Amino acid sequence: MDTLCILRELREDKGLTQKEIANLLHIDQSYYSKYERGIRPLPISHLILLCQFYHVSADYILGLPDLPYPQK
Repeated sequence: MDTLCILRELREDKGLTQKEIANLLHIDQSYYSKYERGIRPLPISHLILLCQFYHVSADYILGLPDLPYPQK
């Protein structure tokens, strides 16, 4: 699964709108929408906030492992 699908899936799994996530990141909804559509790159500062908010690893959001939590 790619980053674009992961961002949308994480948001939808929590029943949240793009506007709600955009507010969390202190950006406009249309700007966040561009992250989900792959038009704008996701800045590291936003990646960190989303990892903390969703309680997943950066690797998971970036589509690197199959599991959302790092292996222990």
